[in-house]
Amino acid sequence: MYPEDSLQSIVAPSPWWTKNESNKLCRGALVFSFAPHVDQVPYTFEPIGRKTATEHDSAIVLVSPLKVSQPLKKAALPVAAMTLHESEVWAAYRAKKRPCLVFSVESLSVDKTLTQGKPNHATAPTFLAAPFYGVDKNVKRSGYSPEFVERVRHCEYSQFHWDKLPLTNGPDESILRLDHLQPFGAHHDAYKVSDYKLSSDAMDILDELLRWLVWGGVPEESMILAYREMIESIFTS
Repeated sequence: MYPEDSLQSIVAPSPWWTKNESNKLCRGALVFSFAPHVDQVPYTFEPIGRKTATEHDSAIVLVSPLKVSQPLKKAALPVAAMTLHESEVWAAYRAKKRPCLVFSVESLSVDKTLTQGKPNHATAPTFLAAPFYGVDKNVKRSGYSPEFVERVRHCEYSQFHWDKLPLTNGPDESILRLDHLQPFGAHHDAYKVSDYKLSSDAMDILDELLRWLVWGGVPEESMILAYREMIESIFTS
């Protein structure tokens, strides 16, 4: 059950989450994928030596922060497994397998005759999704303060959305980071579809939240405005 002071309450008695009967990727689908900690400075790997001088498929590497202002250095030690092209570097982010909300389905495939001889990454299909973060604090996560969670539930920030995911093994409450909306590879090994997706009414509201974040406002007839007026009348009176 959702509390009365939540966005979910304004679509009741219609459901917020429904079964994803097709078990396929679609808008509003709840999927699992590895999402990077985008607020962290990534690391780069620089080959600096080999355990065995004659073996070119492995190397000893130096791990260091990858800063956008630093000049790129061409690798002086060739390694078969770490081939780089011009202006490329190896970058690594910390990542965690998270539930994510799909905003766009797999992008259209490009006719292979148009990409012959070109790198796959230039046109490989992706989908856009935003990750959820658990609210409760435990040994694996820092969580969020109750005061912050209440403000998110009351829709004070365009980049956050409070929810209770329909998962048996997970946190009781979660926060969706709309400002972490990012592409995920459409390869079947890059994600796993759950049994759930947002209802059409719920997805409409999430689209309005995303519009608020991107364009700085919502339509005058938006349910979000009506909800905010209700919250302000209750919690400021």
